[in-house]
Amino acid sequence: MMSIDNILPLATRGVLSLTGGGGKTSLMFHLARLLSDAGKTVLTTTTTKIFVPTVSQSETVLVDTDPQAILLQAASLPERGHITAAAARMDDTGKLKGFAPEAIRLFEDSGLFDWILVEADGSARRPLKAPAEHEPVIPPNTSILIAVAGLEVLGRPLTEEFVFRSELAGERMNLKAKELITEFALARLFAHPSGSFKGAPHQAARFIFLNQADDAKRCEAGARIAALLRQSPRPVAESLIVGQALKSIRIHACHSLRTAS
Repeated sequence: MMSIDNILPLATRGVLSLTGGGGKTSLMFHLARLLSDAGKTVLTTTTTKIFVPTVSQSETVLVDTDPQAILLQAASLPERGHITAAAARMDDTGKLKGFAPEAIRLFEDSGLFDWILVEADGSARRPLKAPAEHEPVIPPNTSILIAVAGLEVLGRPLTEEFVFRSELAGERMNLKAKELITEFALARLFAHPSGSFKGAPHQAARFIFLNQADDAKRCEAGARIAALLRQSPRPVAESLIVGQALKSIRIHACHSLRTAS
C-alpha cells in the first residue's frame, strides 16, 4: 500500500487546499495527522464552512474573528503540533465559519505552522460538485491543490441527490438532467476550465483524489479516467490518486497525468 506522503510534495512547508466533492474534510484531517506525526506543525481551517472536528480529528480548536488573535492564542500553546482555527461557531448549523483568503496568507507569513490545510469548497456531502461563480474560495498562496470526487457517483443519475449544483455540472460534463454519470463525464468536469480546478493559482501543484475506491471495479474506473485525462490538450493535474479517506488514507493507485514531451 503506497503512502500519500510519497505522492504529494509535503517535505517542506506550504498551503494545501482542497476543493470538489465529498471526502475533503476527512482527507484534510487525515493529512493533518500524518504531518503532525512526522513532526510538522499544522493548522487546519477553511475559507467556507466545516463541521466542528471530533477530538480524534483535532484536539485543539481556536475560534476568533480576528486572525491575529488566533496567532496569539496559537503562539501561547505549550504544544501546537496540530490545531484547528475558525472565525466563528454557527450555532444554527453546528459548523465553523472560516476565514477570508487574506487570513490564510497571514497565517502562513507568521511562521508558526509548517503546513496550513484549507477546505476551500463546500459540497453538501455530495460525492461530486461543480463550482458556482463565487466558488471555490482558494487562497492565492496555495502550493498544493487537491480536487476530490467520490467514485460512488459513477453510474448514478445527474441529480442533486448525488451532485451538488447538478445543473452547472451537467453543462460542464455535457450531460442532461438524470442522464447517468460516466467516466467520460467525470473526466470532462476535471478538465473543464470552470470545473474542479476553477480558480486554481498558477503556482499550485494540482492533484485529483478519487475517493470511495471500495472495490476493484472502482479502481479500474479510476485508471480509465486517468487515461482519458492524459488525452486532454492541456495538462489537468500532476497525478490522479485512487483511494479512500474514511478511517485513514488508503491509496490503491497513483496515475501520472503528465504525458511524455
